[in-house]
Amino acid sequence: MGNATQAFTWIAAGFAVIGVLLLLAAFGALRRRRAFSFTLRGVFALALLACAALAATLSVSTIGYEALTRETVAVRVAVEPTGPQVFAAHFRFPDGRSADYTLRGDQIYVDAHVLKWKPIANVIGLHTAYELDRVAGRYAALDKERDGPRTVFSLGAEKPLDLFDLRTRYSLLRPLLDVEYGSATFAPADQPMEYEVRISTTGLLIRPHEPGG
Repeated sequence: MGNATQAFTWIAAGFAVIGVLLLLAAFGALRRRRAFSFTLRGVFALALLACAALAATLSVSTIGYEALTRETVAVRVAVEPTGPQVFAAHFRFPDGRSADYTLRGDQIYVDAHVLKWKPIANVIGLHTAYELDRVAGRYAALDKERDGPRTVFSLGAEKPLDLFDLRTRYSLLRPLLDVEYGSATFAPADQPMEYEVRISTTGLLIRPHEPGG
């Protein structure tokens, strides 16, 4: 579980427990016919339960995203030509998943979504996050890139809620968002090679993988 996901889970649990206790206290005041105490405790209980629901939503939505605090390896990719401008790409993700793709072109192309939050959002556990979006084959020549056979595959993992969707659907999150952008990188795939696709707060980059590095 990521740090942000874990933090939101604990926050949601804390708000929920306090909210339920206040709600029970409110009904206790109602039984004793203390209308003011019932109203006050009930309002606070509902507010805390609403905060718990929001924190739980953020907890679920951050699953699958990685916090960016430094340059980190997003995926390792081994490429091997299998024909003229055709190559196989084997992906190994940090979480143990793997995937294979057959791509057309001279180069391998990978892009990602990046969300950067304002400093105040860091206090509640929202840090710069990324998710790999797609992989494609890329031609070196512009005319082939324009007219040649295209191959593109999704790299995004399925999740019950998506942080990138939530930031537009909920106005509460918009003031916390600094910037959203896409980042891409590519490298030759005309010979057997193993690469590391890395990501930092400045975006994606790709380097040859150094064993033991």
